[in-house]
Amino acid sequence: MASHIRKGDLVQVITGADRGKQGRVIAVDRQRGRIRVEKVRMQKRHYRAGSRRIRTGGIVEQEGYLDLSNVMLVESGTQKPSRVRSEERDGRRVRVFVKSGEPVPEPLR
Repeated sequence: MASHIRKGDLVQVITGADRGKQGRVIAVDRQRGRIRVEKVRMQKRHYRAGSRRIRTGGIVEQEGYLDLSNVMLVESGTQKPSRVRSEERDGRRVRVFVKSGEPVPEPLR
């Protein structure tokens, strides 16, 4: 499954309980079509002592996965979500915002 969203992109959740929240993409699971966004869909995990590389047990908060269709890339100029398409420019394939025609900035790593 091809995706217009990469790790490090700024996205906005467009549907669901976290609708309207913006954040950077932490992880992309291309096989399942899901992504993780920082500070969105926070889940609490309860760990016993010694399990999962945690010496002391406790409650750990971490981001859950969202479906790719529930987020849109945020345009840097307007800070609003926009659809994305790919175009061939100067012999290279680039992602372009549909609304403005501007190329998508390279994601922060």
